[in-house]
Amino acid sequence: MKNPVQWLRSAVFLVQMYLAMLVLGVVFAPWAAVSPKGARLACKSYARWVLWTARWMVGIRSEVRGQVPSGEVIVAAKHQSFLDILIIFNAVPSARFIMKRELMWTPVIGVYAKRLGCVPVNRGKRGAAIAKMVKDVALQSREPGQLIIYSQGTRVAPGARKPYKIGTAVLYEGLSQPCVPAATNVGVFWPRTGIYRKPGLAVVEFLEPMLPGMNRDEFMAQLENRVERRSDELMREAGFEPDAIPQQH
Repeated sequence: MKNPVQWLRSAVFLVQMYLAMLVLGVVFAPWAAVSPKGARLACKSYARWVLWTARWMVGIRSEVRGQVPSGEVIVAAKHQSFLDILIIFNAVPSARFIMKRELMWTPVIGVYAKRLGCVPVNRGKRGAAIAKMVKDVALQSREPGQLIIYSQGTRVAPGARKPYKIGTAVLYEGLSQPCVPAATNVGVFWPRTGIYRKPGLAVVEFLEPMLPGMNRDEFMAQLENRVERRSDELMREAGFEPDAIPQQH
């Protein structure tokens, strides 16, 4: 049974979180309009604010494990909720995301995503979407940084199983950059839907890089195995048993 006091704290936390997004978005807008550095500082400030308020308002502590990637790499991450986005963005020096096109139309997130060089993807067009994604990434390649892609293409509830999409392998082949897998358990505490936030230690762990040169099938098999296995271990560490959840289609 969910604690009603924790539910109320969660609701207050979410309200202030979205208000902070609006306030910081407006405050940093003049700088962000003339410099991507302004946009990046605004987003870093927001991520740190949310992580800090999550700690004392709802009891969610965050931790980054493994070697934080720097330089030009692909980060292929497990995606369970908005929290893993914030943790990764705060941790790496210069992140830009592969993100669904609809988010680029939102008033604050969309504006700042464009300034950061994030790459929109139309998930409904499949092959055409992959081709356009590769083209857009190539156009942005003059801006060094860490390219974050969610290989399952969407948020996935803790313990649910969803196939990994080929787009990560296409980028890995086309960019000839190392790929850093990233596992997480954040969905145990911050679910992909709903208001309630559960106290605990939310972890994002960067795993050993996968160097360029692997064939597509081998790359995808290793990526999925490593991310899913470590994410399951992190969820068990948090007291959640992923094997009890049926496959998500």
